[in-house]
Amino acid sequence: MLESILKNTALTLVAVCTVACNAHSFKVGELDIQHPYAIATVQGQAVGGVFFKHIENKGATPDRLIAASVATNIAASTEIHTMSTENDVMRMRQITAIELPAKTTVPMTRGLKKDGYHVMLMGLKAPLKVGDKLPLKLTFEKAGLVEVVVNIEALKPDAAHSEHKH
Repeated sequence: MLESILKNTALTLVAVCTVACNAHSFKVGELDIQHPYAIATVQGQAVGGVFFKHIENKGATPDRLIAASVATNIAASTEIHTMSTENDVMRMRQITAIELPAKTTVPMTRGLKKDGYHVMLMGLKAPLKVGDKLPLKLTFEKAGLVEVVVNIEALKPDAAHSEHKH
């Protein structure tokens, strides 16, 4: 009986730790930034993208993401981009801000079938390697500055964009 209780307790603790260890969110003001990540790159690749599960504005006032910058010298610069697919062609362009309406969640995941956003890392000085972490500073118009940690992840097979023409 005691052995069974200890075994169940140990399994519960492992499950809780797994969830807690994978919890990857940051808060600034009323904004909740969930799971910042980038996809690993290869040697010689000049650009990379930073995505988020989403940014949620829990407040009653709209805000805007107005700047992003790497806190290391891994990239020459960063840009905020919008992306959309038109006639099976992915189009990206730099924008000045991402609107975050009050009481709204804005998804920023890779592979969205409709319009989306990401932070573009320009002029990569070295590849982004699976398992590495990258500090990224985000500046919001009202909430201010927050530094997040971007996990570098492997490209998942279902996230490949082989069907898109670039």
